[in-house]
Amino acid sequence: MTLTASYERCRRLHAAHGRSYYLATRLLPAWKRRHVHALYGFARYADEIVDSFAMTGDRARALDRLAGQVSAGLAGGPVDDPVLPAFLHTVRSFGIGHDDVAAFLGAMRADLTVTRYPTYDDLLGYMEGSAAVIGTMMLPVLEPVPGAEAAAREPARQLGLAFQLTNFLRDVAEDLARGRIYLPLEDLAKFGVEEADLRRPATGPALRELLAFEADRAREHYRAAAPGVELLVASSRPCIRAARDLYGGILAEIERGGYTVLERRARVPRSRRLTLFGRHLLASAVAGRAELRTLVGAP
Repeated sequence: MTLTASYERCRRLHAAHGRSYYLATRLLPAWKRRHVHALYGFARYADEIVDSFAMTGDRARALDRLAGQVSAGLAGGPVDDPVLPAFLHTVRSFGIGHDDVAAFLGAMRADLTVTRYPTYDDLLGYMEGSAAVIGTMMLPVLEPVPGAEAAAREPARQLGLAFQLTNFLRDVAEDLARGRIYLPLEDLAKFGVEEADLRRPATGPALRELLAFEADRAREHYRAAAPGVELLVASSRPCIRAARDLYGGILAEIERGGYTVLERRARVPRSRRLTLFGRHLLASAVAGRAELRTLVGAP
């Protein structure tokens, strides 16, 4: 697998499984896109091992094999995998922390055995590896402005948490089909929701109240992430604003539908997605040109 082919494999994984973020990524300078594709493609590749309904083999063994190849690759050894050459090249190119990579793989391993989370703090512990570190791994590719590298980490973490909690609220029925519940058990008890209520064909009043409560938590994560946009170089800001608007749009669709997530999977209509994309496209072009003028000293 050549490096070029590996990057293309990651791009296709991103396009197939991450429509909202893939669309936003098109607002980045071309040289950054392939690295975002590599990080997303790797994350999706690992996620498919533990989540895919089509996976029939030994998931733990497959994940261990992937983790072993990642470890070997990070140490400079050869790898035999279609996705890893691009991922490892991106990690090396941007000095992405190996601890973040390990934390992500640890969260994927947890999905093989942990199916319930007693408290929100317990869920946050899982999301640290499955979502927050995705934000911090993306950060050097997106480029904080000089001197803002440390300050930008927490907003990047918070955006990852906001995106994943949005997904959890949208995918209650899909996650349950895999045997998992990502709504904290103490919150189910607080609102009088039984696990059987999650299996019903319609979302009951108590579950809708619970989902509204969790949606407020997601909005807090979005608010905590907001200051991070201005800490990035100008050419990366339209992408992150678009991603935030698109994922926030999913949350808005859940709310607009009365939190009836068992009846329908919330989606941002295509027309609205394209409108959001267009709104940020001009800003992306202007920022890119301004950055180039700064670099080359042109008027």
